Formats: sequence, C-alpha cells, structure tokens
Amino acid sequence: MKLFCNSMVLLFFIVFSSAVRSQSIGWQTFAQLKIETKFFKNEGIYIQTPKFDEKIKSMEGTYFTLRGYFIPVDIRSDKWIILSRVPMSQCFFCGGAGPASVAMIFFKEKAPKFKTDQIITVRGKLRLNDANLDELNFILDDSELVSVPSK
Repeated sequence: MKLFCNSMVLLFFIVFSSAVRSQSIGWQTFAQLKIETKFFKNEGIYIQTPKFDEKIKSMEGTYFTLRGYFIPVDIRSDKWIILSRVPMSQCFFCGGAGPASVAMIFFKEKAPKFKTDQIITVRGKLRLNDANLDELNFILDDSELVSVPSK
C-alpha cells in the first residue's frame, strides 16, 4: 500500500510539474520578443512589428498552454478570443503592456463565452504572425479550453 501511495504522489508530481512547466514556457517565451518598426506602404504608416528569433521560430507548430485573462474586443467572433497575461486595465490595448502579453486564441469549436478579466487556461498550436495586421503576433490555433477556475 505504501508503495502504491508513493507511486501516486510521484505520478501527481510529474504530471503537475509538466503542466506548470508548459504553462510558464508560453508567456516567458513570448516575453523575449524583439520589436522593430516597419513602414507598411499600403497603409502609409509605420508599425511596430515582431522580430522572431530562431528559438521562438523553432517553437512554431508546437502546442502551448496559456493561462490568462479574457479581453473583450469590439470585433465579435464565435471562433476566436484575445487572452492577456495581465488584466484588461494593464493589457496591451488598454494599459500599455507590450505585444508579447497578448495572444489570439482560435478554438477548434465555437468559442465559449467569458466575462472580462475571467481567468482561463487554453491549449493550442502556436502560429507566429509578423505580416497580417488583422491578427496578433502570437496565435494559438486548434485551441481547447483546459480550465476555468471556480470562484
């Protein structure tokens, strides 16, 4: 019985450690993003764009788990949402955090409904964006809702 309990504790530790590690890798990896200013001729404006290093590029197509705050946007979609590392008052759009603090989440199925600043955890396949001005720099495709903490 003692061996069984020890095995269960070890198994729990391995699973929990793996989940925490994948959780922290996401936002920490995104935080390493370098920004450069480029002129977009069609729009006639200069825009700050990402400069993805080789480490980040090598992670494209892998699955990431992100825990963050739901940020509502004016554009309504039943396919995607915006997830932020920080609450709305501090986020990229409202509070001046950098572009590495937000991710666009495209769900496999219809996007669930959330409340502003509701904390959620999602898992999806990383796609990088440095050219499409209609999308964020970090995108998780084929995403699934992992958890919504209970109140």
